[in-house]
Amino acid sequence: MDKQRFTAILCALSATTIYGLNHTIAKVIMPKYISALGLVQLRVVGAAILFWTVSLLFPKENIDRKDFIKIGIATFFGMCLNMLMFIKGLSLSTPINSSVIVTLTPIMVMILSAFFLKEKIRITKGIGIFVGFGGALLLILNGSNFSVNAPNIPLGNSMMFINALCYGIYLVLIKPMTQKYSSITLMKWMFLGGVFMNLPITFNEFIEVEWSFLPFEATWRMTFVVVGTTFLTYLFNVYALKTLSPTTVGAFVYLQPLIGIMFALYTGNDAIDFVKILATILVLSGVYLVTQKKKLA
Repeated sequence: MDKQRFTAILCALSATTIYGLNHTIAKVIMPKYISALGLVQLRVVGAAILFWTVSLLFPKENIDRKDFIKIGIATFFGMCLNMLMFIKGLSLSTPINSSVIVTLTPIMVMILSAFFLKEKIRITKGIGIFVGFGGALLLILNGSNFSVNAPNIPLGNSMMFINALCYGIYLVLIKPMTQKYSSITLMKWMFLGGVFMNLPITFNEFIEVEWSFLPFEATWRMTFVVVGTTFLTYLFNVYALKTLSPTTVGAFVYLQPLIGIMFALYTGNDAIDFVKILATILVLSGVYLVTQKKKLA
């Protein structure tokens, strides 16, 4: 394995590990210290500041005018709708449900590739799509008995399902841009756009936060969400996309249920039950079938 590919895989692995921890870390601070929409705005503002600051250390890179439209569309799905659906959905549901549903991203990427790139969906992959969606639907419709800080699990699961779809669209759209521009350049412009796209929806809840009275428990978790879950993960994934395909990068979310479930159970922020186990098996089985090589079709 060449050094560039190894680095790309390491970046994708690091990103999915951070995401797996985030399901619980971000869940704990909502809505006690910050609301879901307020957290979204904190993410994009914090990441925009970080990326623009870091960009000062690199040579200036100009973006072609025609590409701003493409980048703007990718920003809407990756830094706006995706984040709004995930954070709001997580605030309504549980960390385990969240970590399982996001594994549908590779399936979404495959469907989108078939639609936009005219890639053929083979029988094996078709079965995988059906099984994976079945597992997600089981979670969405299940009203878990674990009700601590999970006021509307079906709605939350549905929003996280939309999140997986939006993130899949984002990966497909941003891939061509990663071949033309550096990761830092793309991220600084996309997160700046994300600030303004989210502002009309998130502003009121963002200014309600009592910043000067936040305890350390809240501040370190918010810092993790901004620096880790937003700045580092988006940087890692964009860098990985320079070498790896969107489907390969998306496939790393398979590890999120394992990381997310173990961390949620360890911290006592969720509980496992038969439905979650069955749904996890269905989703991961569906993803496995979707990503198999042609010889298994």
